Amino acid sequence: MTPDLRQLRYFVAVAEHLNFTRAAGALRIAQQSLSQQVTVLERVLGARLLDRDTRGTRLTEVGRIFLPEARAVLARADEAVAVVGRAARGEIGRLNLAFLSSTTNYMLPPVVRAFRERFPDVELTTSDVSISELVAGLRDGRYDAAFTRPPLVDDLATKTLITEQVCAVLPEGHPLATRAQLRLRDLADEPWVLTPRASWPPWHRKYDQDFHHAGFEPNVVQRASSVPSLLALVAAGIGVTRLAGSARSLRRTAVVFVPLTGDHADTVAAWHPNTTKPALPNLLEMVTELAATIDLAQAG
Repeated sequence: MTPDLRQLRYFVAVAEHLNFTRAAGALRIAQQSLSQQVTVLERVLGARLLDRDTRGTRLTEVGRIFLPEARAVLARADEAVAVVGRAARGEIGRLNLAFLSSTTNYMLPPVVRAFRERFPDVELTTSDVSISELVAGLRDGRYDAAFTRPPLVDDLATKTLITEQVCAVLPEGHPLATRAQLRLRDLADEPWVLTPRASWPPWHRKYDQDFHHAGFEPNVVQRASSVPSLLALVAAGIGVTRLAGSARSLRRTAVVFVPLTGDHADTVAAWHPNTTKPALPNLLEMVTELAATIDLAQAG
């Protein structure tokens, strides 16, 4: 039989007061109950811990040796309880975050920096991934949260953090590059460079709708799987494309960004509704506050 924590607390209280009456008062229990539990503890240990006679209460030699051990056990138990509380509040633990490749440059630095400052004992891992990898990772639990363009699927929860201007991206010297603003239909006769349709079909269905509403089907002359590659193709004069304004940070030469009238793109936090990580609500609250105080599209 193993002593329980209550018996250890009772013994320590008596050892510190060397008086059952005062110890019972400090513990707010009946003196008889206290005496009974200490006797049970001595029986479990097979050793006398306290001498009790008309002269008072004294620790035996065994009791003197056992006292610091009992205190250490109680302190460790208190620490374990505190750890559980911190874990339940999301103050310790681990979060695996995914960043859509095109948002990493501006989203990862401020988000990770701010969260680590506020919750230094939560371990963060980050991954720079494609949209298909990001959605698959949220669904199978590899990622606890992600920062991305809206994935346009029904099984993930999202919260909008940034809404920014979408721009036509043109090579320097293009006849439309000096315009203050363009409409998508102004680019109907241009060669286009876009991502592969298979990269994320929900996005390309949305692109198809946008082009249809603008009255044309784009002449796609080349496809590239990443935003830097698209920008390089535009810079080389292969064609034009359409990107969120924050993509300027990825290439500042040989291309021109011209705002497209009424065209905007969101960056969202995304997560699976079944995610149970206690630190996740803290992350979502923190990043919402961050988005309200700074321009995350420029913060990276």
